[in-house]
Amino acid sequence: MDTRVRELIDLASDAAFAIDHRCQVTAWNRQAEQLIGYAFREVIDRSCGEVLQAVLPGGEPLCVNNCEFFRCFQSYLPYGVPTCRIRCKDGNWVTVSISSLVISKQLRESHTGSVVAIVFLHEKEQEHIQMLPRGKLQVSTLGSFGLAVGGRDVTLQKWKRKQAVTLLKFLVTQVGRPIHRERIFDCIWPNIDEGRGWDRLKVTMCYLRRQLRTTGMGEGILKTVGNAYLLRRDAVTVDAETFETLTAEGWALQRRQQWDEALHRYNEAESLYRGDYLEEDVYADWCAEERERLRELYLEMLADMAQCYTECGRYAEAARVCRTALVREPCRESVHRTLMEHLVRLGRPDQALAQFHACKRILAQELAVDPMPETQHLYQNILAGKTNVKTAQCITPRIHVKP
Repeated sequence: MDTRVRELIDLASDAAFAIDHRCQVTAWNRQAEQLIGYAFREVIDRSCGEVLQAVLPGGEPLCVNNCEFFRCFQSYLPYGVPTCRIRCKDGNWVTVSISSLVISKQLRESHTGSVVAIVFLHEKEQEHIQMLPRGKLQVSTLGSFGLAVGGRDVTLQKWKRKQAVTLLKFLVTQVGRPIHRERIFDCIWPNIDEGRGWDRLKVTMCYLRRQLRTTGMGEGILKTVGNAYLLRRDAVTVDAETFETLTAEGWALQRRQQWDEALHRYNEAESLYRGDYLEEDVYADWCAEERERLRELYLEMLADMAQCYTECGRYAEAARVCRTALVREPCRESVHRTLMEHLVRLGRPDQALAQFHACKRILAQELAVDPMPETQHLYQNILAGKTNVKTAQCITPRIHVKP
């Protein structure tokens, strides 16, 4: 292992460890031993997921086969989670944020052997994590669709009637509201007559109810109201709604200039947004509008998050949030501009200039336009060494109403 990698791990103030191309632990510092309880000899060559057993605030497992962390590391991309829990050797849980440093391709090939990344664990205060209530059906809609009850995943892949999953998704989009059966026909079976549609709906609804019973949910989670069906709001917890609540709370705290408290809410909200709303149903019209609304809310939340970090003087974190936003929306020029400003604050004007050229290239490729005058003006100022950038943005009200 390269000595620089070893020093980064050994000298880190937080718990840190290295993983190799098999996702196995190859280095482990004293802080990691103190935080989790395992000595180096107990974790060496073990899968990092087996050691950490990390879960997200909603109870969803973070450490799974071919997890998102490892996929990013293999693509030379850093990855992190603002809030999760990991299991200690004594069986207790500790709340941490996870960040990473990816080993470049050149270093991997020449110096570090099989090491692909260094992972850092920063312990957080337990009261800031928002856990989901037990006894409810926990529905994941941000990213891949999933269900859990009491923290245990429901294996949807084993459901023989895949249309039952689609029906449940549709009911989730209107949770708490009765949906007339004709509307269900139009959205799920648009090309069949009412009689056949009604037969399919009865069979699919019966199967769905039976599958939900096997998870431990009561019969009343799905109600029939005349010719309509309703998914009871008090029986489910939907991650998209939790995300929206946390974002609104963060925004209210930000307006009162309670930057740290706002960041706690934003970080929890960010950990819930694992992908766009029902992203597997990309061609379904019935969830497209909500997907776009939540995506826009997420991007604006990241901009607010970056502003809070700026107000706290935490420019590296602000730059990280900007990069996260640009992964989702590369053409958002205002974020490119904000990232350039943060890079200047961090003493990296060369990276700020490179960011301008990246912005210019993306806008030309995707939209066939040049950067706006204010972006070009910022570039010229950085080029000329005029780096007096503002340290905060003004807060403007915004409204996102769910249709």
